[in-house]
Amino acid sequence: MSRASGRIRLGMVGGGEGGFIGAVHRYAARIDDQFELVAGALSSNPEKALRSGLALGLAADRIYADYRDMARAESARPDGIEAVSIVTPNHLHAPVARAFLDAGIHVICDKPVTTTSADARALCELVRKNGLLFAVTHNYSANAMVRQARQMVQEGQLGELRVVQVEYVQDWLAEPIELDGQKQAAWRTDPAQSGGGAIGDIGSHAWQLADFITGLDIESLCAELSSLVPGRRIDDNVQVMLRYANGARGSLWASQVAPGHGNDLSIRVYGSKGGLHWRQEQPDVLHWTPLGEPTRLISRNGAGTLPAAARLARIPGGHPEGYLEAFGNLYREIAASLFARRPGSVPADPAAEFPDVEDGLRGVQFIEAVQASSRAGGVWLKPGEPG
Repeated sequence: MSRASGRIRLGMVGGGEGGFIGAVHRYAARIDDQFELVAGALSSNPEKALRSGLALGLAADRIYADYRDMARAESARPDGIEAVSIVTPNHLHAPVARAFLDAGIHVICDKPVTTTSADARALCELVRKNGLLFAVTHNYSANAMVRQARQMVQEGQLGELRVVQVEYVQDWLAEPIELDGQKQAAWRTDPAQSGGGAIGDIGSHAWQLADFITGLDIESLCAELSSLVPGRRIDDNVQVMLRYANGARGSLWASQVAPGHGNDLSIRVYGSKGGLHWRQEQPDVLHWTPLGEPTRLISRNGAGTLPAAARLARIPGGHPEGYLEAFGNLYREIAASLFARRPGSVPADPAAEFPDVEDGLRGVQFIEAVQASSRAGGVWLKPGEPG
């Protein structure tokens, strides 16, 4: 790729002091030294925004308290940002994204892309109209062994897919810590800010992982959302049965009240010729069992690694790679497309890929279908159809 004009100039909205995911995005953007954070509206509180920006080394005149001011000012600068990372609570994703798209600035947005499918559809239309890049940071899809699993499915090594089991299980909300002022818990358990509890926060990742690896369309789903911690206003446990268009069956479980689980995202895919198992807490290993044969462990950058996985592996096998590296892989894929949009650059690597705004829309439609099914007492619904 051509980098004649240097690193990609990146801005950030959200992610000020006390935030978790903003720091993760900043780490990921710098792993391959392809982005430089040069501007930010890191908080709506002016003092906090200035304090956070200065702590990150931003120039004082490029620290903003209002994202709309940032979009206008940066789009008018000859050295303005080329892309913005949106790491705010979910209810702000849509208005922030619109402001920067209208200003001609590419968008990298945390998931879920919006809190309603109407907002997501509007963003899709705006992206198509303006011809801009819009990436959604479903970072687990950029783990090397997830790409390995996907290529094995695409090559038919599993045969006809029959069963998909995906889980994302945590325990950090097993007590009502939102009542004690814990920042992350407070907004994630507020229906007005999150747009969905466990289903929006981690269930959306589980859906995307299964969707990305299998490529199967969901024909219908049946769901139950539960608020198991007394007094909680939003779901903290989700169970979904899935019927796929090819006849396969599946289930999705997302819980934030399961003691003993830290960040336990895992998937099992079974076909007529064999089965796969991958777990985020052991990300370098993929379990592969051909029908009638012993289970084999495929290690990242080890024997049996396929090209889709090898291109994302940074270091020799045996040196662990995990969450931050996968997030960095996603930013590297995004960078390839951003560099390719610069005048005089070579085309992006055709193998580079990342979830886009259309994927984001489908994710929100899935969340809404789960919520509608649960409200109706567990009826079967198709994502994208009125519930």
